Amino acid sequence: MKDNSNTTHDAEDDPRNKDIKIYINGEIVPRNEARVSVYDSGFMLGDGMWEGMRLYNCKWAFFDEHMDRLFDSCKAVSIDIGMDRAGILDALTRTAAANDMTHDVHCRLMITRGVKVKPFQHPALSQSGPTIVIIMEHSKPATHLQAKGISLATVPQVRGLPMSQDAKYNSHSKLNCIIACLQAEQAGADEALMLDPHGFVNTTNACNFFIVRKGEVWTSTGDYCMNGVTRQKVIDLCRANNIPVYEKNYSLVDTYGASEAFLTGTFGAQTPVSQIDGKKIGDHDGMGPVTARIRELYKELVERNTQG
Repeated sequence: MKDNSNTTHDAEDDPRNKDIKIYINGEIVPRNEARVSVYDSGFMLGDGMWEGMRLYNCKWAFFDEHMDRLFDSCKAVSIDIGMDRAGILDALTRTAAANDMTHDVHCRLMITRGVKVKPFQHPALSQSGPTIVIIMEHSKPATHLQAKGISLATVPQVRGLPMSQDAKYNSHSKLNCIIACLQAEQAGADEALMLDPHGFVNTTNACNFFIVRKGEVWTSTGDYCMNGVTRQKVIDLCRANNIPVYEKNYSLVDTYGASEAFLTGTFGAQTPVSQIDGKKIGDHDGMGPVTARIRELYKELVERNTQG
């Protein structure tokens, strides 16, 4: 296992995060006092949904898109959040104000089915309503990843069929991805490249995945990967700026021969991939030209979305 591994969530160190305040079911408490019951369904079973969001200029980027995903997922698994979008926005606003946070902030919003009356699986045992937790940190992605890139290893763990555990659930049950990440680390890589059930290139354990071939941007069909907000924004930006983009099945052969590869996610935006399975991607170090253009277009989009 690598001692100097990178991850797509590497952030610049910020000592202010030692003293953050955390929202738990309407109360905002110091980090060292934040507690959730051991009977909570999220702790006990991974029974919950979450969203990762970023705050810029006192405004949450792509808030509506994140709420669409959160509310759809909670409805699908019959979790009653107990508040509407305005209520969640108010909770986010209160937490940010309590932490004096306005810019370059990362948030993890977590909704679980709540505390159980007995330590068993059945959802009906969660009878007191949901547990809602908001963790915010001062957070800027580490700049070294843009110059160096991240290494991936293809792993045996796959993103499965929708009838097993649909990848479109941004659920607390992340064991599938954790196993993939462990397999990648044991292969000497930073993170995992996961295939779909048919053997086509799909996603990583933490982010959506793209390649560039002859000026074209390729990503998976989307059938077996997280319906990432940043993923969709990149696809939309390519279409709006005359960058050919395709959602399609493609194999590792196509991937190894790509001129560029990059990951997308709310935290890191676009993170370049330097090598896959020990094979260097492209003839550049770090970020390639197409990825750099998309990153700049995305940065401009975030600025427009968070103005005013």
